[in-house]
Amino acid sequence: MSTFNGLLAEFPDIRGEHMASNPSLFVYCSAATREILLRLETVACRINYAQGILEARQLSYKHLRNLLKPLPLDTPVELELEPGNHIQVTLLDANHCPGAVMFLFEGQGKAALYTGDIRSEPWHVNAIARSPSMVQYAYGLKTLDTIYLDTSFIEDIEFPTKAQGISELLDKISRYPPNTIFHFQAWTYGYEDVWVALSKALESRVHVDEYKMGIYQSLLAKDSGNKRGFGVLHHLSPEAPALVGFMRGNSYHPGCLTLDENVRLHSCEKGNYCKTVRENPIVQIHPVLTHLRNGEDLPELGIGGGGDDLEHDEEQEHLSEVQIQMVTKFIRWLEKSAEKVELLPLESFASGSKIEIGLELLTSGADNKTALLNFLQDLINKSKSQIALERSMLAAHNAAEGSLPSLITFPYSRHSSYAELCHLVDVFKPKDVWPNTVNPREWLEQGITIEHLFGKHCSGNSFRHDKLMEEMFGMREQPILISDDSQSTASHPASSRHTPSSPAPQVVDSWDGTTIAPNLNLEGSFSQISVQSEASFDMRTHAFYLMLDNAMNNAGHDIGLISTRDHHTNKEVELGET
Repeated sequence: MSTFNGLLAEFPDIRGEHMASNPSLFVYCSAATREILLRLETVACRINYAQGILEARQLSYKHLRNLLKPLPLDTPVELELEPGNHIQVTLLDANHCPGAVMFLFEGQGKAALYTGDIRSEPWHVNAIARSPSMVQYAYGLKTLDTIYLDTSFIEDIEFPTKAQGISELLDKISRYPPNTIFHFQAWTYGYEDVWVALSKALESRVHVDEYKMGIYQSLLAKDSGNKRGFGVLHHLSPEAPALVGFMRGNSYHPGCLTLDENVRLHSCEKGNYCKTVRENPIVQIHPVLTHLRNGEDLPELGIGGGGDDLEHDEEQEHLSEVQIQMVTKFIRWLEKSAEKVELLPLESFASGSKIEIGLELLTSGADNKTALLNFLQDLINKSKSQIALERSMLAAHNAAEGSLPSLITFPYSRHSSYAELCHLVDVFKPKDVWPNTVNPREWLEQGITIEHLFGKHCSGNSFRHDKLMEEMFGMREQPILISDDSQSTASHPASSRHTPSSPAPQVVDSWDGTTIAPNLNLEGSFSQISVQSEASFDMRTHAFYLMLDNAMNNAGHDIGLISTRDHHTNKEVELGET
């Protein structure tokens, strides 16, 4: 999930992904993004509407209708930020999902490329490089100051291309009998090409629920001057004609998506399955990131956001085997702990699951501890029984179908692999790279830096993100302990300039047995720091560690007044003092 706060050092007057922080500003995006965004609903609202509980759809972003300003792709557009302050913006396809774009910002002698979520396959990088707006940067006539890069995946793991993944999928489904019914779990946007390929291969349209159909039909806009209901149709994304149809002369030619349930291929929503899916044996199709060498699949697990745009896990009422192990570990810690349970850290052991727990179990108090332990133990027992039942049913189904599996997985990542990111950076050779997705704790433990990841592909040798990490954490000389039975060899050199006089925070023991430094949430801190004096930075860093020591150890340090703009960084003189 992106941790980028939207601030670009080169252009401080603009901000990306700012809707939550300031919903009164104009939002520039692609036309497809605007139409999709205005129709988004939460899972609960769209399920309740489908079941007749709600009389009208509850649109999450309808209040932005007058603020969303669509821009065309591959077209430099000059925007006036304020009188006399202009910037040129170009939208470029991101190969991620309908409407997803990169932003090229130019002006005031600066240039920056913000990728957002991107799948930079080789063909896609070549297409960007030949774009009229990017040719100068691809061939060294100009240099990008910074690429703000989608760093969702920085492990050195190979991802097959989307075409290779689709080819594997089509080969697998070709082995099934012609009357087999498939259900493709498209949990978010970005799998439209899979629908088209499956529809063509199976010679069947794809049944979707009304919510999905409405979303994709919004990408098909009619001429506003047409009052008879037919005429020229404008497609807001390249996928739209194949999905929801087009006009052939005066005749409408439908796309591959349909509301008709009597087809072989389905992508209707979990919790609102159609009768065909509910009452017939189904072969499930699930996308994964890649097949690992040990034979396991690497799931995406909602990386990059959008985890329940089109699908959700409301029907999952039990834990996986890995989650059972995590819950068991948590129970052991809870039984030994003498402290009150302030909050059950569900996200720590049930990532990807939505287990309903009564509110009374989440509140503080010793009386709830026994109830919480009983609930978790019952959950484990139920999960183990459910897993055994599912395995038995799967084995019986596979035997009846001649050993053909009831679950098909295929590699199809909507985000770039590390090798693909390196290729993208190498083609444009920017001065610097700023990561859009960062796990500070993981980066610190493993010694991950921008210089190490992308330095050899950049034209510059100074990396702002590395400097920020060093300034905030570089004084930590000792290695960080990862677990009680193993130690990390990763450490960071001490900073020669920013060493606080107060002691560094002590490590603490967490419920999962790890010994770690305090988990600092830096999503709001990982921004481009304005120019400030060395003295003011020292004071802020010093105050930062004093606050941590106060919070964790009740140290009682006196913290002076601090200003974000350095106006009041120095302690004020009290009245009567000279």
